[in-house]
Amino acid sequence: MTKSFHDQVIAILPKLRVQALALTRNRAAAEDLVQDAVCNALSAQDSFAPGTNFPAWMHRILRNRFISDLRKKRETTDIDDMPPSFLSTNAPHEDRIVLKDLDAALARLPDDQREALVLGVLEGMSYQELAEVAGCAVGTAKSRVFRARRQLEAWMIGEEHVGNDRLKAQAAALQRKVERHTQEKAASSRV
Repeated sequence: MTKSFHDQVIAILPKLRVQALALTRNRAAAEDLVQDAVCNALSAQDSFAPGTNFPAWMHRILRNRFISDLRKKRETTDIDDMPPSFLSTNAPHEDRIVLKDLDAALARLPDDQREALVLGVLEGMSYQELAEVAGCAVGTAKSRVFRARRQLEAWMIGEEHVGNDRLKAQAAALQRKVERHTQEKAASSRV
């Protein structure tokens, strides 16, 4: 037996409160956001298709309401009232150098990672869309974006390669073991 619309709304309220609190970081604002989202959902209940994912529908309403509220609160000013210094900024030489370095680092990335980073981060594609475009699994798309970000970060701070700290520690231990073995072998050959 399927729950009525109102029963589903009541059942999801605790989860909506958690999501709202995560978005607003303020208990009173979170309660207001949940109340507004529920009002929106009740007024749009005819647009909900029974049998579809009700929690996802409600979470989307809450998120959209949060974004709408943020946009309404955004401070606006008449452009004529703004000081000229706010309308233009100097582009220091360092910024151009950093952008040039970033462009060079992007060019060094493997093709699959560069494509994933550009489409996912700059173009705003979801991981699902990125996976479909690249013809790979969603997890692979996420991994490519993650690895590309880490490698770019390493290059931009002057490191050559990014690696797992555990693997680096294992490699260092192995190197010490090889050196110790080489020294022992050299010492035994002198005897």
